[in-house]
Amino acid sequence: MTYEDTCEYLFTQTANYESQGQTGYKPGLENMQCIDEHYGKPHQDFKTIHVAGTNGKGSVSHTLSAVLQVAGYKVGLYTSPHLLDFSERIRINGQPIAEQYVIDFVEQGKELFEQVGATFFEIATEMAFKYFSDNNVDIAVIEVGLGGRLDSTNIINPLVSVITNVSLDHTQLLGASVEQIAMEKGGIIKDATPVIIGEAQPEIRPIFDALAQQSDASIIYAEDEDEIVTAEQIPDNGGFYYMTKHLGDLKGELAGACQPKNARTILATLHELSKMGYLCQVNDKEIQSVVQKELSEAFLNVTAITGLKGRWQTVRTNPLVICDIGHNVAAWEQLVQQINAVNCQKKHIVFGMVDDKDIYGVMSLLPKDAIYYFTKPSTKRALPEQSVMVFGQQFGLAGECYPTVAEAFSAALIAAEPDDFIFVGGSNYVVADFLKSRD
Repeated sequence: MTYEDTCEYLFTQTANYESQGQTGYKPGLENMQCIDEHYGKPHQDFKTIHVAGTNGKGSVSHTLSAVLQVAGYKVGLYTSPHLLDFSERIRINGQPIAEQYVIDFVEQGKELFEQVGATFFEIATEMAFKYFSDNNVDIAVIEVGLGGRLDSTNIINPLVSVITNVSLDHTQLLGASVEQIAMEKGGIIKDATPVIIGEAQPEIRPIFDALAQQSDASIIYAEDEDEIVTAEQIPDNGGFYYMTKHLGDLKGELAGACQPKNARTILATLHELSKMGYLCQVNDKEIQSVVQKELSEAFLNVTAITGLKGRWQTVRTNPLVICDIGHNVAAWEQLVQQINAVNCQKKHIVFGMVDDKDIYGVMSLLPKDAIYYFTKPSTKRALPEQSVMVFGQQFGLAGECYPTVAEAFSAALIAAEPDDFIFVGGSNYVVADFLKSRD
């Protein structure tokens, strides 16, 4: 098998939620435990940090990985979905998994995978665990795929669990209320293991408190710790200057209104890790010193260090083109603020969505003064561009339909003047198609 053949097998011959939707989702840990047992439980060979949450878990996971890398650790990073290539999901010190390793792992395990009916995500997760074990990583940041309690990654016993936030998403699988979704995400809380909660509405705090108490796990709310005193947006690139209580001033590369919340979560997690002897020593009052140079370098260079893409990512200027993978109501509440804050003559928005999202909720937020280029990404879950346009018209959004993201963006680029702004988003898959078309 070639690498392309292997990826084709993974994407088309296994149950895959990302391409098939609900029919490709198989909750539960039995398959994962069976596969992991077959490989000798490689997840036990290295330390881990487990990251769940509706939004922000990608930024948090990548930044934690960057800080640990700069501090001198060999760091594994497992995230999903990928944007351009499967290998993005599994990295060591920012380098994607080797194509030959992917080929060999699938070829050697194919009989077992088919015997137990392994899903795409179960295979990918075990591949990550085995790859990290074979390469002797010191620590790995493991991002939850969907939910938490029944997610394939939830066989690990991490140093610390992290839940960035909870809002309505994947409601047909995780529950129709934030309380139900909090129960699912809170399923990653482990016995006697600290858990960091990035932000939590009053109605879900009692749920997290009860789950932590049941597990004898210490619980830290990052928004209560409030390590960040001020966060001021940097005019030239949209990142932030952070003034902190104990860590000096930091310059964060990642842009977007959500990043100060993510930064609070990251710093609270690093504080807990420091208590365990990672990064630095602490006393009873405060962190004595995470090496300022290392922390600053990591915050300022997350994308270069880890390969992160698609978070308020500037693709070009004149006209300014930015893409972002935000795809639910909570994400768009932030994105609309950012879009409206851009200084430009006209706004052009290349937009598409998939069928399991709250399209009414998202479209009710979208700017009405923009020109829209309604499109569909290349996934079976994509809403037809004509349907997206009809939904948009109900909310006063004007524009035309385009069958592919590449054609939609090309039309926007032709129409835009140098002082205009083009935004591309609505789904991970829209951003993926957009970035692929620019390769």
